[in-house]
Amino acid sequence: MTDDSRPSDDDGQASLIPSGDGDAGYQVLARKYRPTTFTDLVGQGTVVRTLTNAIESGRLAQAYMLTGVRGTGKTTTARLIARALNCIGIDGAGGPTASPCGRCEHCRAIAGDRHVDVLEMDAASRTGVDDIRELLDGVRYRPTSARNKIYIIDEVHMLSNQAFNALLKTLEEPPEHVKFIFATTEIRKVPVTVLSRCQRFDLRRIDAEHLSKLFGSIAKKEGATVSDGALALIARAADGSARDGLSILDQAISQASGGGGSSSVDEVGVRDMLGLADRVQVFDLLDSVLRGNVKDGLTLLSSQYASGADPLVVLQDLLELTHWLTRIKVAPDGANDALVAEAERTRGKDMANALSMPVLTRTWQMLLKGLNEARTAPMPLQAVEMTLVRLAYAADLPTPGEAIKAVQNQGSAPSAARPTPTRSTAPSGGNGASAKAVMTQTQVQPQTQPGPDVESQPTAHTETEPKSLADVVELCNTHREAILSGQLTHAVHLVRFEAGRIEFRPNEGTPQDLAGKLGAFLRQITNDRWVVSISNEQGEPTLHEQTVATASADPFVKSILDAFPGAAVERVWPVDGNT
Repeated sequence: MTDDSRPSDDDGQASLIPSGDGDAGYQVLARKYRPTTFTDLVGQGTVVRTLTNAIESGRLAQAYMLTGVRGTGKTTTARLIARALNCIGIDGAGGPTASPCGRCEHCRAIAGDRHVDVLEMDAASRTGVDDIRELLDGVRYRPTSARNKIYIIDEVHMLSNQAFNALLKTLEEPPEHVKFIFATTEIRKVPVTVLSRCQRFDLRRIDAEHLSKLFGSIAKKEGATVSDGALALIARAADGSARDGLSILDQAISQASGGGGSSSVDEVGVRDMLGLADRVQVFDLLDSVLRGNVKDGLTLLSSQYASGADPLVVLQDLLELTHWLTRIKVAPDGANDALVAEAERTRGKDMANALSMPVLTRTWQMLLKGLNEARTAPMPLQAVEMTLVRLAYAADLPTPGEAIKAVQNQGSAPSAARPTPTRSTAPSGGNGASAKAVMTQTQVQPQTQPGPDVESQPTAHTETEPKSLADVVELCNTHREAILSGQLTHAVHLVRFEAGRIEFRPNEGTPQDLAGKLGAFLRQITNDRWVVSISNEQGEPTLHEQTVATASADPFVKSILDAFPGAAVERVWPVDGNT
């Protein structure tokens, strides 16, 4: 093979021809246009180049492992390798070649899945050790007619551990005339002992641009007219799989076929077939809910649902749009995608500029949570509606940063009403009624001694005589008694504290031996006897409750809590932020 004929990295254009395998009747596009040479493989430039160079130089491994998502060409590549190793050329005198002729007896037999020396096995249906032993019985015999005996095992990860073990020795030292080719979508399930004996090739997802060109060229061969928008939709729905995309294209052409056999596939028809919402309506829907206009949002959702859009797909479209806007926000060049219509690019740039990063990231979290709820809800449409309601009402709340800035500048909480979709949601993803805001690094100076929630640098103590329960907690922290410290801070209501005597009321569920452990600890630290007893009196609030109450009463923190109805202080840290 000359240098001019080697496949290049730019393999987006496929010189596909009908494969000719199978029945003489109608064939689905995925089989009819199956690649017949390495140059026909779309989007796999690295794999093609490596295999081509290996075949030309004679550096052939005894086993190959092909992995990738469904529909990227793993089984097709395995058959191409088998043809390349066994092709004898038109004159019958050729050797292994990266460009099989496709006309010799071996090429035709392999393409028709009837070659006696190329054995294919589906590991999904034959998983046991007996199946592998039966397969390996013929390894020691030379090929019947071909140059090499090829074993292709599809979905190899489905084999049992015993089957893998039975394969190891033969796989490591097979006869010279035997080659193994494995294909799998779950490479992590294949034992490393098997992987170490194979050359691994990762077939990557095919990008939407290559898929769109491939589908366009095949549509022309089929005499169908497919709009660019429809091709982009099919390529996006294929999710990197050429086979899935060809199945969708086949269905779209069949749906659009007229009485005379001509087909004209447009974007609207593909959207209806896939149950997708119109892209412009997705923009309108996201814009409405982020502006807090719940009425328009629900109306748009109802309109899309009446047109046949799946509510779950609508949420997925909103998630995709939010992700795309976020990417534009951090990398503006992403808006120049050739597969995106000019109107969408312009509107996407405007929305990305108008929305802040906290808004986009929190919108993503709320939509993702809503999608999980909708998948398990008995009525998905109602679950999606509730998600949009939460988004719309959350749009009326200020972000924590806005609340703090307004308090610092004006001494009061910011107004909730805003005309543009540039605000974020409450931390809970709803209207703030059940939110619990975690106030961190605030300018709060509690009047009581901090418990273990407030970690500060150790200070000098008179360990022989603590003066308060807070001193005892600090002693516990100093001597790494974290469990005892936490129990004293969160579960103990002090009734009486005197030199050598502590009386407290424990919370329900507190260990019964807490008093004994505390007494033993203080005696060990102070070398004095301490009497620790349990009381039925109400006692003081716990140290944690005192700290939270002091922080919540601070005017600065109180103004923030007023801005988020239902929020509460859960934990307090020192001003310097040490935790």
